[in-house]
Amino acid sequence: MKKILKVVSNLITLVLFLNLVLMAFLVISSKASKGETQLFGYQLKAVLSGSMEPTFLTGSIIGVKPLNSEARSKLKKDDIITFKTNEGILVTHRIMGVTESGQNILYVTQGDNNNASDKDPVLSDNVVAIYSGFTIPYIGYFINFAQSKEGTALLLIGPGILLLGYATFIIYRGLKELDVKTKNLEKKEDIV
Repeated sequence: MKKILKVVSNLITLVLFLNLVLMAFLVISSKASKGETQLFGYQLKAVLSGSMEPTFLTGSIIGVKPLNSEARSKLKKDDIITFKTNEGILVTHRIMGVTESGQNILYVTQGDNNNASDKDPVLSDNVVAIYSGFTIPYIGYFINFAQSKEGTALLLIGPGILLLGYATFIIYRGLKELDVKTKNLEKKEDIV
């Protein structure tokens, strides 16, 4: 029974420690890259609207591959791209058509869940990335929370406090066992 408790104890310690390291990585990388969390060369973006449902759900995170200027001009119909609107907002929609206007390439985009194409065509220079096919549902809510001041504090301090509290519990339990062994040893000495 003691071996099982020790294994469970070690497992809990490992999970709490890995959680602390993961949260620190996510929060620090998000802050260092100004909100552009990256993993293996892909940027992770939170989906904030339902315009692309059912391709990806609101609250999901998606992986997008940043594009250079040459790749931006070679996109085609049905590619899913992330672009900056004239207001500077990032949007991820599907290319419905490609047109050339002089030296500029324009993309007509539309959300899969929208009835009509977007109002303004997207200039190829405004394309930021292309969708990689990587999606994790509902984690986007967590990423957005982690980027807030409250989220940063909670996700860095919370696991640390849990780990510290658990370490305190383990130390207390160890001291209690040591006290029991000491009392048993004293009883044996009294008998002899």
